Amino acid sequence: MSKDAIRETMLRIGGWVQALAGWRRLGFAFACGAVSASGFPPLDFFPALLLGYAALVLLIDAARAGPRPVRGAAVIGWFFAFGQFLFGLHWIGYAFLVDPGAHLWQMPFALVSLTAGLALFGALSAGLSAWLWQNGSARHFIFAGFYAAAEWLRGHLFTGFPWNLPAYGWGASLAILQSASMFGAYGLSLLTVLLGASLADLFCGPRRSTAPATMLMLFGALWVYGVICLAITPESDVPGVRLRLVQPDIPQAEKYQPRFVMRNWERLIDLSQRPGSPNVIIWPEAAPPFPLARVPQALDEIARLTGRDKTLITGAERVAGAPGRYRFYNSLYIFGPGGGLQHVYDKFHLVPFGEYIPFAALLNRIGITKLTQGEAGFTPGDGPHVYALSNAPKVTPLICYEVIFPGAVTAAERPAWIVNVTDDSWFGPWAGPRQHLLIARVRAIEEALPIVRDANTGISAVIDPVGRVRARLGLDRTGVLDAPLPKALAPSLYASLDGLVFAVLLLIAAGAAFLLSKR
Repeated sequence: MSKDAIRETMLRIGGWVQALAGWRRLGFAFACGAVSASGFPPLDFFPALLLGYAALVLLIDAARAGPRPVRGAAVIGWFFAFGQFLFGLHWIGYAFLVDPGAHLWQMPFALVSLTAGLALFGALSAGLSAWLWQNGSARHFIFAGFYAAAEWLRGHLFTGFPWNLPAYGWGASLAILQSASMFGAYGLSLLTVLLGASLADLFCGPRRSTAPATMLMLFGALWVYGVICLAITPESDVPGVRLRLVQPDIPQAEKYQPRFVMRNWERLIDLSQRPGSPNVIIWPEAAPPFPLARVPQALDEIARLTGRDKTLITGAERVAGAPGRYRFYNSLYIFGPGGGLQHVYDKFHLVPFGEYIPFAALLNRIGITKLTQGEAGFTPGDGPHVYALSNAPKVTPLICYEVIFPGAVTAAERPAWIVNVTDDSWFGPWAGPRQHLLIARVRAIEEALPIVRDANTGISAVIDPVGRVRARLGLDRTGVLDAPLPKALAPSLYASLDGLVFAVLLLIAAGAAFLLSKR
């Protein structure tokens, strides 16, 4: 086909999209959102994500021509975001299959209500965009600025849930993900949405629109920057530190059943004692199938395991307080040589409905309880910490989804590495664990720190400060992963300035929208 024929075809597609009305328009918005979710792991098809944002811009263009443009655009934005979240986060439903007798009936309520609630941020961004909409390229910056700001709100309001941010659509390109070291996940999300929005001009814009070419050149430059970063960053390791990540691969449904408790504990010990010479052994989240500190025999085995020169880092449930006033914590223990307890870290960012129930008194009346063991919710800790180890550099622990929060994974003191223990058996066998792994890789790039990720059923991995997976153990495999500890890099621009970079990008987007609207 000639260039003119291709251009004519794209304009016809754009005209067809903008001519949609009523439920056809909303159905198309939902379908575009659903297809755009293929930009995230495990498919990593980033063109679908970018074209999804382009389609959303075309639909807002059409809504602007209607009688109630702001409301019409907000409804379109909600349907788009609902489709993206429903398909991108479908793995949440697996958590209700662990104990189907107690929780299966909650699955439709939880999955639909969660994704519908998250879609309100999409409605907010589209409605505000339509309120200030301008013709031409100004609308790209208006849309991208409001969309990225809504994503930031999604990551902070009501404890936050910044899963599948637009930046994570670049999972197929580690080179482009390197720009997270400058902009962070929220800043890269803004630029990603801006690129997608600019593509709308290919379907409806003037023949000489420069917006798509300009944005493609920008991302080409970011790709070159990333390639250079990866090429000049050696795969260097911390001398004398030998890690062993234990992946027991215990199904969640068997974890706490009495007949499996000893089997599960012995598997941890046996895997830890396999041939090799590690000096730091890591177990996943809540690895011991009982409150570890209350079982002296288990502590004796840990003393023998650590011997004279080993450290054990393990997730474990912790019980504190007196009978009738117990408090429960999702914790991480650090045992030094000889089994001496050196540090205890308590998870501070708890999972709603998994580790505590919001509005518990009300929801318990209709039978909604948390998915994890026991009726009582967990008590949150007091934030990230840095701990000194006897045979490794200082470390910051993160438990499970604490790693998903940009800018909130380290304390004031900078560690040399991050250990992230998790139990992704709740996340199903496909999309959830792979999305979680990618998020951890982006955190490593943002902070310029290695992240050692130990998961019960996988994916366990050693990630270096530029997001390279130096070693990994795949899903649903029992085994150990022996690897050195990668060296940290100097603090990145993002780690030094934190949220300031994203604020500056929002101001630039606002200024560009203002200047282009004047033109």
